[in-house]
Amino acid sequence: MGRILGAAVLVIAAAVAIVAVWPQLFGLAQADAVAQVVSLRSLSVAVALVLVVGLTLLALLAPAARRFVASLAAVLLVFGVINVIVLSTRGFGSEGFQSATDSDLTVLSWNTLGEAPPPDVTAKLAIDTGAEVIALPETTGDYGQAVDAYLTEAGKPMQVFTVAYDDISKARSTTLLISEELGEYTADPAQVTTATLPSVVATPVDGSGATIVAVHAVAPVPGEMDNWRADLRWLAAACSGSNVILAGDFNSTLDHYGGLGLEGSALGGCDDGALVTDNAAVGTWPASLPALLGTPIDHVMATRNWAFTGMRVIQSHDAYGSDHRPVLAQLTPAG
Repeated sequence: MGRILGAAVLVIAAAVAIVAVWPQLFGLAQADAVAQVVSLRSLSVAVALVLVVGLTLLALLAPAARRFVASLAAVLLVFGVINVIVLSTRGFGSEGFQSATDSDLTVLSWNTLGEAPPPDVTAKLAIDTGAEVIALPETTGDYGQAVDAYLTEAGKPMQVFTVAYDDISKARSTTLLISEELGEYTADPAQVTTATLPSVVATPVDGSGATIVAVHAVAPVPGEMDNWRADLRWLAAACSGSNVILAGDFNSTLDHYGGLGLEGSALGGCDDGALVTDNAAVGTWPASLPALLGTPIDHVMATRNWAFTGMRVIQSHDAYGSDHRPVLAQLTPAG
């Protein structure tokens, strides 16, 4: 009876491990519980390795249970190794940028956690990186105007667009800044976009530039799972045009987009800048964890008329209060 029970436990553990490694294979990437586990690939590897060491010691100290414990350790070891292989194909960080040209576009995104970093810090980061588009989830219009004041003083004036679902929580506001050098843009402040938290859709007045979306999808937490899945579908639809750039807090990783990409793209018709540049295993949240243990939920994505010629997760601003790390991408017109 004990052997049968042990075998059943091992089969269940192996099945759970397979689903956790590649839920897309079973159409479970957006399923409850699975969505949360798969988003923490790097952390799950660390946990699995700790458990493997613990089970190995237990096997040495408990001969009667050695076969079962060793088998369970083997399942966890294979789980960890496969996850490391998946993460390595996505890239553990490549911060090199090609030399910028006049036609390049630099995009910065930072979820400010309700404006934790002072506006001058965000403005200085934008100036230092040469950002021409700045997506700021959890950020009000007043903060955006304050950032613009610093940028204007530095000779880099911006257009400021904000969508706020209410004035109670700053998390219910998203702000987008676009350089005046990119031409006149417009955005509807009353537009309902992502379901729980707002995204901002800005379009060029003369129709000649990219549609730019500052993204804030809701997190996949209990009570919001249906809205989260709806947000991912909305983002995929938003990126179905011919010239679109998305930047912000997607509250999702590449593992969650099964069935939502078109013709090999990550989401809708958009490629993910981190994946293209070997940075997609570098965590952007939470900033309290080392980047290689975090989850990459902040993205810059673009349709294929743009090529990513540089991208990095900025790890120098972890002490400024936000639980997210800024992400920076350089885009070059393709061809």
